[in-house]
Amino acid sequence: MEDKLDRDLILELQAGELDALGDMYDRHRHLVYRTALAITCDPDMAADLLQEVFLRLHRFAERIDPSRPLQPWLYRMTVNLSYTWIKRKSRWMRYINEMAERIVTERRPASPHNIAERDESWRWVRQAILSLPVQQRMVVVLYYINDLSLKEISEILEIPVGTVKS
Repeated sequence: MEDKLDRDLILELQAGELDALGDMYDRHRHLVYRTALAITCDPDMAADLLQEVFLRLHRFAERIDPSRPLQPWLYRMTVNLSYTWIKRKSRWMRYINEMAERIVTERRPASPHNIAERDESWRWVRQAILSLPVQQRMVVVLYYINDLSLKEISEILEIPVGTVKS
């Protein structure tokens, strides 16, 4: 079976083909889940947000322009839903330490030297992340964890590139 482009899948979804939604889910679920998890630091909430993003993709399929890339829309929806969740939940701060440890552990091989270096470095990084307001944290997640460009982040968050830089 030949892989279809997102554009083709969006057109199929707009025509009522639910299999296209499943294909898009299979293709992009890791991106959405990873982003939601990095922002919310709650695996259960990230799983719920993953489902909600794809429910909204189905619900608003007619409004999606198939000529444009789908990933920015998915990032924007994930960030917006995650931000809404964080605003409603005041306890998100206690989860940031757990998530930060997971992210660092996944990014580097576990050797005694790397573990010692990671622990020391991460104390500083954790303090910096904890001090960031939620909107700045979203930029950090999109830039450093998802490796997006400043322009892409600007489009996703609908803010000027200069604001992303600062």
